[in-house]
Amino acid sequence: MNALINTDHHSWNKGKIIGQKPPLKLEEIWGIRTHLKMADNIRDLALFNLALDSKLRGCDLVALKVSDISHGKQVLTRSTILQKKTRRSVQFELTEKTRASIKAWIEKAKLSFDDFIFPSRFKSFPHLSTRQYARIFKGWIKLIDLDPDLYGTHSMRRTKATLIYQKTKNIRAVQLLLGHSKIESTVRYLGVDVDDALELSEHMDI
Repeated sequence: MNALINTDHHSWNKGKIIGQKPPLKLEEIWGIRTHLKMADNIRDLALFNLALDSKLRGCDLVALKVSDISHGKQVLTRSTILQKKTRRSVQFELTEKTRASIKAWIEKAKLSFDDFIFPSRFKSFPHLSTRQYARIFKGWIKLIDLDPDLYGTHSMRRTKATLIYQKTKNIRAVQLLLGHSKIESTVRYLGVDVDDALELSEHMDI
């Protein structure tokens, strides 16, 4: 006996835009920062800046503790963490504006050394969940009138890495910054193609 086919069943991605989420452009970064500063949204500004600099996956970003990025009252210029997904260590830098925004948030929230940097407002979670982070991110995208369906939290991870590659074409450096074990993963991640290779070749006058 043939099984009945449920014609009302829809695939999980029906109507959704899938695939790699694009990184943010410089003007979009500054647009979001401006909105957050004008709204005096100290937490989100710290979260946004830290997400850009760290280039971490959402699960690693939300789980950061004050102790991961500071020594006493001093926010570090560099930090190293163990990635949850790969179990590989990755190092990242913290720029001056990021350090300033994090310090302001730590002081406002009265966080101690062992606290999560971004505690959850829900008692069932010790820190922001990746789902909460995704909702916050969608709010940022809406601030600058972009389509939130086109972007995701992985856009934050890709943004600074893409800008570094565009400026330097140093894919090995980007590989190290992202903590990829294979350079092929970085090539796919950045969408490096033949045009990039030809552009490099065109500028090599020998």
